[in-house]
Amino acid sequence: MIRNVVVGRVRAGVRREQVEQALAAIVALHPPGCLDMRVGVDAGLRPGNWSFSITADFEDADAYRAYDAEAEHNRVRRELFGPISEEIVRIQFDT
Repeated sequence: MIRNVVVGRVRAGVRREQVEQALAAIVALHPPGCLDMRVGVDAGLRPGNWSFSITADFEDADAYRAYDAEAEHNRVRRELFGPISEEIVRIQFDT
């Protein structure tokens, strides 16, 4: 199984609703081979935290690669996350 972890920091002035809209669009994709997906906005419990995260578990590396290359996924990244994000970091690992 491959776990994909994404953490983002939003630009100053971005409203929580914009972040939630982008996260909802990712969850709505329902990519083939995705076993579980969790998203969230930072709860603000510690100063300096990043703004949002996404975790997604995929059956295997091929399922992750298909998701990563999928046109609608890339549109959501470009059109919804791109304008609101100052920085996004990712990691994929075998579990």
